[in-house]
Amino acid sequence: GLPADAVEHGDFTTAGGAAACRRLLDAHPDLDAVFVASDPMALAALNELASRGRRVPDDVAVFGFDDLGLAESATPPLSTVVNPVEEMARTAGQMLVDVLEGQEVSDAGLVLPAELVLRRST
Repeated sequence: GLPADAVEHGDFTTAGGAAACRRLLDAHPDLDAVFVASDPMALAALNELASRGRRVPDDVAVFGFDDLGLAESATPPLSTVVNPVEEMARTAGQMLVDVLEGQEVSDAGLVLPAELVLRRST
């Protein structure tokens, strides 16, 4: 029952995150949660929400993505999703070595588990 149009696109910068959040709030002033594709854009969303008098997490929950160091020091500390970047790099590197050595590498998709880091923005 949620609106399918409650999506805005940003460019993974704080300016892009702020602009996307403004558009989203203009179109959906009653929203109560946002999931943002990067922590820098999520920090901009926190600022934009505060500028409109919206309290996080009381009025709006905010999730970021990446778990960059700035997420923990945000006000409030940002809940976020983190991919296992080291494992992704190690796996991709091993696959490349295998290909270069002439070994057969599966073309099946590989999904590595992401981790939810809960802080005070949710």
